[in-house]
Amino acid sequence: MYPNMYRIRQRFEGPAVQDIPAAVAAELARVNVASVIRPGQTVALTAGSRGVANIATIIKATADYLKTIGAKPFVIPAMGSHGGGTADGQLDVLRHYGITEDSMGVPLRATMEVVQLGETPDGLPVWLDKYASEADHVGVINRVKPHTDFSGAIESGLLKMMTIGLGKYHGAQHYHRANVQYGYEHIVRTVGRTVLQQARIAFGLGVIENGYDQTAIVEAVMAPEFEATELKLQALSKKLAARLPFDFIHLLIVEEMGKNISGAGMDTKVIGRIMNIIEPPPKHPRILRIYVRDLHDDSYGNATGVGLADFVSRRLVNKIDPTATYINCLTGLSPESARIPITFDTDREAVEAALGTIGMVKPEDARIVRIKNTLLLEELDVSEACVPEVHQRDNLEVLWGPKGLVFDGSGGLPAFA
Repeated sequence: MYPNMYRIRQRFEGPAVQDIPAAVAAELARVNVASVIRPGQTVALTAGSRGVANIATIIKATADYLKTIGAKPFVIPAMGSHGGGTADGQLDVLRHYGITEDSMGVPLRATMEVVQLGETPDGLPVWLDKYASEADHVGVINRVKPHTDFSGAIESGLLKMMTIGLGKYHGAQHYHRANVQYGYEHIVRTVGRTVLQQARIAFGLGVIENGYDQTAIVEAVMAPEFEATELKLQALSKKLAARLPFDFIHLLIVEEMGKNISGAGMDTKVIGRIMNIIEPPPKHPRILRIYVRDLHDDSYGNATGVGLADFVSRRLVNKIDPTATYINCLTGLSPESARIPITFDTDREAVEAALGTIGMVKPEDARIVRIKNTLLLEELDVSEACVPEVHQRDNLEVLWGPKGLVFDGSGGLPAFA
């Protein structure tokens, strides 16, 4: 009834930074951060809520370098509504990423208070984290990558960190509402420019990851060059981003989703689905059915994006924290992404239901793909119908197979190893 499965490996292009602390220090020295930041001055460093590879190492290396030039760095959670929209919740998110006062060697200061800096040319108020407003300087650290809610020349990166991250919950609410009228990229650019003009932004550190979820590039930039540098880094990040190797799939089985994996729970550019009232969905890939088996523990019960799936497990639903999920989805103006799909007690029931809704295709002939999550796409399991395409591609290889798609006595799939 079910097809045989094969484990395949994708090969991605892109460099990997071998010595991250050395790379960070070299970049900060290259742009001559010491010419702007003087001994004794305080520097607020941003720490976001995404599962950025090596983020604790990157932030600590930045703080260590600033201390060598006599500065007094501290770390602030730069998040909108994440962590339940509370200061303690956001500190807890950072703690889970290994970012604590002990590990960083500098203070952590969290608040949901903001101050108004000014307005954008459209008259939109611009807000800034209170601790950041009181610091002598701000260092903006963030991963530069495609955004899950929109497509543009500038998406997720330094400017977005200054918009949603430094705007905190209050700013995030306003900016997401404004997105409906003006569009995401317009808001990110205009708010980011206003923050650059009105706040004491000293430097940025843009991080790009390769398809293996490794730190590929670390690039420092001084405030006047933020936008030009981000345009370049965004284009490069799209080139290096991991994608599914097939353009058409009958059933995608996702082992886990979560806010630590993607802002949308699952990367919309990977699954080809988006729930957004102002942005069209990606044209590729085309996936008929998606079944998600679990919610990652590091998502803290935030199941934003669960509505992107067609089927989910009871296990996942039992982990959902409605408060955290609703706050995030309402702030992002996407209540539909909190919808709970058809839920099954066993994997077998979910797979049978999914394969029963793909048209006149026998289950054994279905194009099935199984992944760990939308961030880790180096290795994946594919059904026999996909194998001829694997053999035609230079960047794909079969690691093992065939093996039957089997369920245990309680109807569960084996863990994706």
